[in-house]
Amino acid sequence: MAGRRRAEGVAGLELAIRTAMTKLGGSLLEQLLGADTGYGGTAIDCGAGHQATFVSNREKTFGTVLGPIVLSRAYYHCSDCHAGVVPRDHQLGMANVSMSPGLRAMADRVGETVPFAKGSTLISELAGISLGAKRIERRAETDGAALIEAANQEAAAMVAGQLLPLPVGEAPQKLYVAMDGTGVPMVAAELAGRKGKGPDGKARTREVKLAVAFTQTKLDDDGYPVRDLDSSSYVATFEPAEHFGVLVEAEARRRGSDRAGCMVILGDGSPWIWNLAESHFPAATHIVDLYHARQHIHDMAKLIAPILGSRYHRWVDDRLAQLDAGHIEGLCSAARQLKLAKPADNVVEAALAYFETNAERMRYATFRASGHFVGSGTVESGCKAVIGQRLKLSGMRWAEHGAAGIAALRCQEASGRWEQLWQRLDNQTSVA
Repeated sequence: MAGRRRAEGVAGLELAIRTAMTKLGGSLLEQLLGADTGYGGTAIDCGAGHQATFVSNREKTFGTVLGPIVLSRAYYHCSDCHAGVVPRDHQLGMANVSMSPGLRAMADRVGETVPFAKGSTLISELAGISLGAKRIERRAETDGAALIEAANQEAAAMVAGQLLPLPVGEAPQKLYVAMDGTGVPMVAAELAGRKGKGPDGKARTREVKLAVAFTQTKLDDDGYPVRDLDSSSYVATFEPAEHFGVLVEAEARRRGSDRAGCMVILGDGSPWIWNLAESHFPAATHIVDLYHARQHIHDMAKLIAPILGSRYHRWVDDRLAQLDAGHIEGLCSAARQLKLAKPADNVVEAALAYFETNAERMRYATFRASGHFVGSGTVESGCKAVIGQRLKLSGMRWAEHGAAGIAALRCQEASGRWEQLWQRLDNQTSVA
C-alpha cells in the first residue's frame, strides 16, 4: 500500500512538471515564431504574378505539440485573385491549416492507427494535448486525400514516361506484385444502387483494391523462397481497376521493375487481376495463388461427392497432385472422364473453365523449380493488417472519402515511408 502511494505521488509530480514545462515551452515557441510577422513591405507578389497589398497584422490560434499558441501575421490581399496571402504561414509550413507540422503528424499517426476517439484519448494521456476526435478525423482524412491526389499525379506522370523514379539501391533479383480486394463497411449513402452478395441482395461494403510489392533474393534450407525483410510496399484504392493498374505499375517502377532480374505477378483467379497483369506487366511471370486453386478442386469435388462415393478422397488427392505438378490438362481430362449427367456435368464444366483459363498461370512445378513464390499470402495478410485492422472494426461504417484517406496513410506507414509523407503534402491547402 505504501509503495502504491509513493508511485501515485511520483506520477502526480511527473504530470505537474510536464504540464508546467509544456506551458513554458508553448510560451517560448509563441515568442520565437511570433518574432517575425512575415511583413515584406507594402506590397508583395501574390504567387500568381500579381501584387498583393498589405492590409494589417492578424492573429490566429494554432494547435501545437506544446499546446495552443497565438501568432500575429502580416496579411496581404490580392485584388486580382480576390484572395488573401499570409507569407508567414507559408514560411512555417502552416498555410491554411490550424495545426503545427508536429501536431499534424501526431494527428495523422493516431488517426491511421486507432479509432479517432481512442486517438484523442491517447494524445491527451501520452502528450498532455487536448485534440478532439473530430479534429483528428478531419486532419487525417484530409491529409490522406491530399496524399491520394499527389500519388495519382505521380503515377500518371510515371506511366506516361514524364517522370522517372530515381534508382534506389541495387536492382532487385526478383520483384513480386500481389493483388487482391477486400470489402470495407460503408454508410448507406455510399451503397445506394449497389448489389451485394448476401441473401437480401443488399450491398454493405465497397471493395478496396490492394497491391503489395516485395522482393526476394534467397531460398531457405528447404529450397522455399524467402521474402526480403522489410521489402513490402503497398498501394490501395477504391477507384476502378483501370486506375488501380496505373497505381500498381507506378509502384512497381518505383521499386525497380525496369531493372529487376525477374518479375512475378501473384493473385487469385479474379479476371480483373489478370486483365491488369496482361495490360501493365505482360512480360512478367503470372501465377495464380496455389491455395485458391486447391480450394476450387475441393469445392468441385463436394458438388459431385455423391457421384464419387467411396472414391471421393482418392479422386481429390489425385487432382491435387496434378495441380501441384502443373498438369492442368490431365486434371481437366480426369474430371471429364466421369461422364456426368446434367446438371452435374454443367457444374464440372463451369469449375474446369477456371483451370483452363488460368492453365499457364498454374505451372506450379515449373514455378517452384525457378524458386518462385506460388502463394499470394502476402497480399491477403495485407488486406487484414493494412485494411482490416483499422477500417473493418466492429460497428464501423465509412464514407468513401474518409476510408480512402485512412487507407492511403496506412499504406504509407506499412511501406516504411511515413517520413516521406510530408514531402507529398507540402502543398496541402485544406483547413482543419
